[in-house]
Amino acid sequence: MKPKIAILIGGVLALGGAALGGAAFGGDVETHHVFLPQDIKWEPAPSSLPGGAEMGVLYGDPTKEGEFVVRIKAPKGYRIPPHTHPKAELITIISGAFSFGRGQAADRASVEKLPAGSFISMPAGVLHYAFADESSILQINAVGPFKIDYYDPKDDPRLNIAPAEGAPLR
Repeated sequence: MKPKIAILIGGVLALGGAALGGAAFGGDVETHHVFLPQDIKWEPAPSSLPGGAEMGVLYGDPTKEGEFVVRIKAPKGYRIPPHTHPKAELITIISGAFSFGRGQAADRASVEKLPAGSFISMPAGVLHYAFADESSILQINAVGPFKIDYYDPKDDPRLNIAPAEGAPLR
């Protein structure tokens, strides 16, 4: 009798989880996608981030409205100056180690050192910065379009690039 109840409860939970999964992805999911680490297509990170990092898009399109998931591969010593985002970010350190801080100045003395496996919930509008303490990969789950606003305009790498006429800065 108990095994039948366990199977029934398991089935209900599985169906409920499938329903929640569909809602979490903004509606019907046509098919599932699996990315093995070796299958991630790494490209240079967008010009809104300092040079040297690579990005792999796992889900969605960070340049458009809607949910997206990306991974950022950063070399040891990589630095993202103080900045904000208009929407919340969920960040997971996949490998390596990052240091995150909050405030107007990128001060290594006041950072939180986060090893692989760490998770950060970053609300919209929080002024923060990051350092890659070693070669690292982090995953960002957020809602697009992705936008980054640097506290000090001179830190914005896009200002060193002449955009195509009429092209939006991202």
